Amino acid sequence: MLTIDQMLRKAAMWFGIVFLVIGILGFVPALTPDGLLLNIFQVNVWHNIIHIASGIVALLCMGNEKAARTYFQVFGIVYGLVAILGIVDMDGPLLGIVAHNMADMWLHIVITLVSLWLGFGTKMMNNKA
Repeated sequence: MLTIDQMLRKAAMWFGIVFLVIGILGFVPALTPDGLLLNIFQVNVWHNIIHIASGIVALLCMGNEKAARTYFQVFGIVYGLVAILGIVDMDGPLLGIVAHNMADMWLHIVITLVSLWLGFGTKMMNNKA
């Protein structure tokens, strides 16, 4: 069984890999017909760059529990704000530049919940242990 430390570090690694890959795939025209990654998620250059940056930061934070926990805390809060912006802007670009649709908004809500649990919830679990 993984310790909380190992779980956080492994989660940061997987978040990093997935965000990096998704960001790169967003630049592949065959996978983004009409600007829809996998025919579901609205993307553009800015959205892809944000995914790549998020992935790189996650990979940089996977080295220790404190960095990984901080990553998920900050990431969860930021993605929560992005989800709220998505609700406000609906299918319009976030802040006028980042492509976005309802599928993105729902995914951002899930990412927010998972990240906040990893960043804050596991800390509470760790304190009880």
